[in-house]
Amino acid sequence: MAGASKSPAVDVDAGNHTVRISNPDRIYFPELGLTKLDLVGYYLSVGDGIVRALRDRPCMLHRFPDGLAGEKVHQKRVPHGAPPWLQTVRIKFPRYGRTADELCVQQVADVIWAVQMSTVEFHPWNSRRADTEKPDEWRIDLDPMAECTFDRVRRVAGVAHEVLDDLGITGFPKTSGGRGLHIYVRIVPEWGFGDVRRAALAFAREVERRAPEDVTTTWWRRDRDPQALFVDYNQNARDHTIASAYSVRGNQRGTVSTPIEWEEITDVEPDDFTLQTVPARFAERGDLHAAIDDIAYRLDTLLEWAERDEKSGLEGPHEADG
Repeated sequence: MAGASKSPAVDVDAGNHTVRISNPDRIYFPELGLTKLDLVGYYLSVGDGIVRALRDRPCMLHRFPDGLAGEKVHQKRVPHGAPPWLQTVRIKFPRYGRTADELCVQQVADVIWAVQMSTVEFHPWNSRRADTEKPDEWRIDLDPMAECTFDRVRRVAGVAHEVLDDLGITGFPKTSGGRGLHIYVRIVPEWGFGDVRRAALAFAREVERRAPEDVTTTWWRRDRDPQALFVDYNQNARDHTIASAYSVRGNQRGTVSTPIEWEEITDVEPDDFTLQTVPARFAERGDLHAAIDDIAYRLDTLLEWAERDEKSGLEGPHEADG
């Protein structure tokens, strides 16, 4: 309400540290009536899951200093004055001749500090700070075009599952928090972003071969069928990030990018997963991605597919931004 005084700060116990939350009553989600402190409570409730999803990864923060009614700020750099226990990694951006010290989450207190800094969404890299140029995560982004139905997304997820099974690879699905689905695979951090992206394109093309009526791998958006699903291999390019598991999305519905079982895909409704409903689900079922770090897979077969495709005249990945 205009002219209202700011609510007093509160101290929140966040594991090994106490984090002071300023303006805890500021409304972040006007349509839901949810506050900054409600957002803090959500991230505390899924603490183990969000830390697992972010641990050691350079992380871009999507901040909303005035709540979702205000401007979104994409922040790479941890600001001066951050707590001494916060850990970062220095990232180089050769195209711009710049560097940024990005947050590397180690504990739930790091997440809560970011929320205190008005972060709603967490967008980590698919590599870790031990070697930021060698991804250990391959991301399969099932990205529906404007007129694509979610039934089509479900069908393509089934095909992607079949291809992963044929490769002997276990993928971990989650909702995107929007209209699509993501599947994450842990990989041996042996290849650079270029090769991971070539492997991702080879996988996408195999899904397209098996479901040509549903899937496109066409690079230019203007050339894609608006009813198709794009298997977006570009999300494996350097410095491309998507919302992590358990990240709230910056929309008025308060949806959450939520880990799911493969069996749930047949009847899942992504809008059912929100910062109001996911805490109870997490308390009941735990982190469905808890085993994601148990096995890291190799990309040799996919890179053989990529070489085969390129020799047959198919283009390799176009240059991506970042």
